[in-house]
Amino acid sequence: MSTSTKETVTVTNNSNGKQVEIPLHAGTIGPKVMDIRSLYGQMDLFTYDPGFTSTGSCKSTITYIDGDEGVLLHRGYPIEELAENCNFLEVAYLLLNGELPNLDQKADFEKSITRHSMVHEQINFFYRGFRRDSHPMAVLCAVVGSMAAFYHDSIDINNPRDRMVTQHRLIAKMPTIIAWAYKYSLGQPFMYPKNSLSYAENFLHMMFSIPCEETKVSPVLAKAMDRILILHADHEQNASTSTVRLAGSSGANPFACIAAGIASLWGPAHGGANEAVLNMLHQIGSVDKIGEYIKRAKDKDDNFRLMGFGHRVYKNYDPRAKIMQKTCKEVLDELDMHDEPLLKLAMELERIALSDEYFISKKLYPNVDFYSGIIFRAMGIPTSMFTSLFALARTVGWSAQWSEMIEDPDQKIGRPRQLYVGAPKRQFVPLGQRK
Repeated sequence: MSTSTKETVTVTNNSNGKQVEIPLHAGTIGPKVMDIRSLYGQMDLFTYDPGFTSTGSCKSTITYIDGDEGVLLHRGYPIEELAENCNFLEVAYLLLNGELPNLDQKADFEKSITRHSMVHEQINFFYRGFRRDSHPMAVLCAVVGSMAAFYHDSIDINNPRDRMVTQHRLIAKMPTIIAWAYKYSLGQPFMYPKNSLSYAENFLHMMFSIPCEETKVSPVLAKAMDRILILHADHEQNASTSTVRLAGSSGANPFACIAAGIASLWGPAHGGANEAVLNMLHQIGSVDKIGEYIKRAKDKDDNFRLMGFGHRVYKNYDPRAKIMQKTCKEVLDELDMHDEPLLKLAMELERIALSDEYFISKKLYPNVDFYSGIIFRAMGIPTSMFTSLFALARTVGWSAQWSEMIEDPDQKIGRPRQLYVGAPKRQFVPLGQRK
């Protein structure tokens, strides 16, 4: 809970001598923040912060990150404990409702998600309008955005029950929508969800089964997928989450807001990072070339970068990466793929980077994207699907953040300011007189 302190920061405009006292707010944990809402009205000044790296756009009770210490908390619980002791839907319940479920709540929530996993049959025909080689994220943006046309009975954003139903629908249907995008790209029949399977099992079933031969989902792979979903479920006010909140601040329907988040996630600097890791490994090509590319990565004049190392927020080891590293080894053991050339290359690159003083001094540790790309590759998921799986997990966080934004009495429609550096007012010149 944010609280005002008696501390203030004085801002002085030297051009006119005006001063204003800016109050400080203290969160539960983390640095204090300056409340600059009165700055423009009192001082005729506003702040300039490209990328909003020093600006708090909202208050939230969902996720806390301390990048310097490598800490990630969901509703106060460390990500390590959640990934070790919970399944994905338990974490989803926590993010949506603020507390971990008891046995009855867990059963009711899982039943609700399971019963919502089917999609409207007309959506089946919607896919046929896409080319077979369409990028899955393009399909995902379009299909999720279209859901408002199919489920318009529950998009009253001011109705708590409607918000809950929509959240459940989004979380439940996303695996079906993503698996169908994959099946469509292959020209294979769509596989429908099965109520007897867990969330992760159902997704893998719809991805890899065919009507004439159902795939038995490995418990190890299902557990790995479940853990990957937990680790990607929410990550505070990143680009896609901020996009969802900004779209939602206008009162847009929730399906449109999530589709906007998917579009933001599609960018290679955000959700496309694990895809970039695999592309980098293909570029390196073989273990004996790692040294050459390590040397290039250290050269500031070379534009080559080691993808999957370091993080914008974490200046320490990404806590999710430690869990993902363990999961990666479990998957490779299960599939007996340690000698597969590309995966062998990745493991050797990890070993070298973790022991190289250059990377250690700059804290360029392997991040969650490095390991998730390797796991997906080992499981037979094509590179083009990687970002879609990120969206599958992050739908939970987007939904929780969207609902929190709707319920926040301080929230207003997003309207960032700008530093205008264009031409000043000038006289219009008629067409015939222009040189």
